[in-house]
Amino acid sequence: MSRRALRRLRGEQRGQEQPGLGHLGLEPGPEGPPLSAATRRGRRGPARTGVSNRFELIPAEESEDEPPSSEERADAWLSERDAAEGNNEVAVAEDTEGDRHRDGEEAEQLDQMPSLSNKPRKKKKKRKAKKTSTEETLEDNDLEDIDGLLEKPEDTNGLSQQSQSGVIADSRPLLYVEHRNLNPENELKRYFGARAVLGDQRPRQRQHQHVRSTWLTTPKNTWPRYSRTGMSMELLETRRGVQYFAFKHHHKYQQLQFKFLEAVESMNLNSIVMLLEALDPYHVDSLLQLSDVCRMREDHEMARDFIEQALYSMECTFHPVFSLTSGTCRLDYRRPENRSFFLALFKHLMFLEKRGCPRTALEFCKLILSLDPDNDPLCMLLLIDFLSLRAREYTFLTRMFQEWESHRNLSQLPNFAFSVPLAYFFLSQQDERSELELSQARERAAQLIQLALIMFPSVLMPLLDHCGVQPDARVASHSFFGLNAQISQLPALTQLTSLYVERTHSLWKDPAVMAWLETHVHEVLCKVDARDPLVQEAEHKRKTRYQSAPRNIYRHIVLSEVKEAMAALPLEVTSQPVMGHDPLPPLDSIISYTRPERTNPPSNENTLSLFFRSLLPNFNVQEDIRHDGEEEAGAGQDLNQGVNRLMAAMRDMLVNIQFQEPPRDDNPEGDGDWD
Repeated sequence: MSRRALRRLRGEQRGQEQPGLGHLGLEPGPEGPPLSAATRRGRRGPARTGVSNRFELIPAEESEDEPPSSEERADAWLSERDAAEGNNEVAVAEDTEGDRHRDGEEAEQLDQMPSLSNKPRKKKKKRKAKKTSTEETLEDNDLEDIDGLLEKPEDTNGLSQQSQSGVIADSRPLLYVEHRNLNPENELKRYFGARAVLGDQRPRQRQHQHVRSTWLTTPKNTWPRYSRTGMSMELLETRRGVQYFAFKHHHKYQQLQFKFLEAVESMNLNSIVMLLEALDPYHVDSLLQLSDVCRMREDHEMARDFIEQALYSMECTFHPVFSLTSGTCRLDYRRPENRSFFLALFKHLMFLEKRGCPRTALEFCKLILSLDPDNDPLCMLLLIDFLSLRAREYTFLTRMFQEWESHRNLSQLPNFAFSVPLAYFFLSQQDERSELELSQARERAAQLIQLALIMFPSVLMPLLDHCGVQPDARVASHSFFGLNAQISQLPALTQLTSLYVERTHSLWKDPAVMAWLETHVHEVLCKVDARDPLVQEAEHKRKTRYQSAPRNIYRHIVLSEVKEAMAALPLEVTSQPVMGHDPLPPLDSIISYTRPERTNPPSNENTLSLFFRSLLPNFNVQEDIRHDGEEEAGAGQDLNQGVNRLMAAMRDMLVNIQFQEPPRDDNPEGDGDWD
């Protein structure tokens, strides 16, 4: 601290010394003439403009009233120079090149004119140096605190920042869902660009009147405004970090549900339309039923719109802690209130796939599977491989096979047995991978495709037929891949193979894929001729493991509407009514409320009315004629069975109908008699 500042702190008076002329700019310096006021202001200008604290100007104003003596200025200059040399060692080292140049000029001027030094300017520099060193110390302390905070989560989680960044993709759960991948417009923008997707639509025009934003769908201006429908979601329990939710129908919604069932039984479509227009425009089951009607009429735009409204209605009732992306939220399909959400998601997924958005459809498929991965009520495992291949998510498919094969036996499903080696083959064709990764992918693909051909030989010939490829003589004449392989297999396995071939045959049409498949088909035939024990083991598995298919596979086939797979459904499935809003309900359903019995049951119905009523869920001839005696009840049961057989025969007839072209004459100009 200088003597002048120390004297001010003590409160000593100044003025005993004779005022010199240095403060007027007229006292000569030791090595040159005095500077003019303009020159002094010019040199002092940059320092004034750089002042950031108004209180730094106070000493300058006081110096005009109490000019210091030349002896006092010399002592102050010497003390400040010594202090500046000690305090500015760290600060000057971190200054920029321009600051160092300016400091050099100021030091040179002070050496030449010590009596004319600008004291406030030197104080400013000194304070700046002190401030810089202080800020540097604070920054170092802050960095140390931040490093300490970052080390704490690393210790608790057992992962370092470097390892987290290296395996960020693998550390995510397998069924991790991203919100941005649930919007089909994002995928279409990647394919065609934002201008092609949105057109001339401006952002302000795209704003809708619905206040609530949702992830599953984007509300449209043409939709009615949403209001509470009497449906909500509640948290049932939490076990081992997994939360179990359920949709709940309140009294108002239960009455709507009863009216909907009555409208379905009456087979009156106008009743369902009136229910939506007059009572509740967001009744979920009515929207699902109308969507099926529009789809059968080939009005796919309206059918998709009804599905999106149903999803929007159900998302608005989500519980606050229900998450689509966490993978820890569960819904039990055995509860009828939850089934509408599963079905709406599945139908929306199918529309997305047909629309050309396989990546978005894959994200919805993962969402459905995450809601009940243990039971998989809609059997999404039969579809997720196809969507992964179409979306070119080969790494996801191979990772799923590696993680789930041990406890889910995915290799025993024909779709996984063939799709996983196909994914490895596509990975082996990617140039951006290393040579080691490419070699490993090729070896893995060769190993798995041979196992698939040995385990499911009945897939090859239908697959080649759908691809329009004629097999060579050796393959066509061999009994292992011949017609006997398709006839001898069980019906449950026929359903799975037919479903896979019909759905994914377009992915095998690539010439490179066919050449790769042909090579391994011949290698499998060599193993068969050599009587490899693996071939006999696979045959034993086919005869013992596919006696009957579970109910969720039947439900998946019905919802997928693949004709060849539906033709292979057993009679116990085709003989019972299948409703669009609840196809093949679980046998162990958890019923929360029941429908009241009808007061005036229909009577005096003819055979035709009974036939139509057999298509409805609550049809039971025995209840209608319960009071007519055992003889009439037996007759009603026979009638019910007869109608069911007739329905099954009609379905088979419609599926097996093939239209043949009329015979053409190879010689149209020949002499033909048309008499």
